[in-house]
Amino acid sequence: MSPTILVIEDEQSIADVVIYNLQKEGYSVHWEREGRSGLARCQSLLPDLCVLDLMLPGIDGLQICRLLKADSRTKSIPVMMLTARSAETDEIVGFNMGADDYVTKPFRVQPLIHRIKALLRRTETAEAGKNYLSLHGVEIDRSTHSAKFNGVELDLTPTEFRMLWTLMSQPGRPFSRNELMETSRGEDANSLERTIDVHVRSLRKKLGDTPDLIETVRGIGYRFLRK
Repeated sequence: MSPTILVIEDEQSIADVVIYNLQKEGYSVHWEREGRSGLARCQSLLPDLCVLDLMLPGIDGLQICRLLKADSRTKSIPVMMLTARSAETDEIVGFNMGADDYVTKPFRVQPLIHRIKALLRRTETAEAGKNYLSLHGVEIDRSTHSAKFNGVELDLTPTEFRMLWTLMSQPGRPFSRNELMETSRGEDANSLERTIDVHVRSLRKKLGDTPDLIETVRGIGYRFLRK
């Protein structure tokens, strides 16, 4: 599936140039020309990247960027600001608001496309890193839904997989049984809080020689060994 890019730009001539060249590269491109509709579209579409003008009717681009980066659903969407504001102070403000790149008008098309590609690659690399954890010989990969211990594949249920990921994502942090129940909830996790203990026992058994990797924290729940 080709990456989705949202262009929020009120000048149609500029939007047409950007959209045409992005579509030539195979991207799925959407366009909004007003600040409020652009923000709403980004929140509903959740694109892979947003090209954002600063001078917009309704809400300006800086406010849109700030709102996107403050929302857990949209904060990871890379934002490329495209603006006529070329002063260094404007650029600094843009980056302080959370912009991932800043391009001034007038711009050359091909360098703009290359910067968009680079930003998408950087984001893909970062996201790939978020899908893999490795600690104490345990490896878990959400992109392939696989887990290994000392190189040997672990046969985990979906609930066990989600629970192990949650524990390993913050080693040393105690998770309550209720937290583990919520973060591990899925199509097979419709049980009561006490069943977390059953899943933990099963995980410990599958970890074989080192079941103490998952520690019991009295009065709270469980944590994954930090050191």
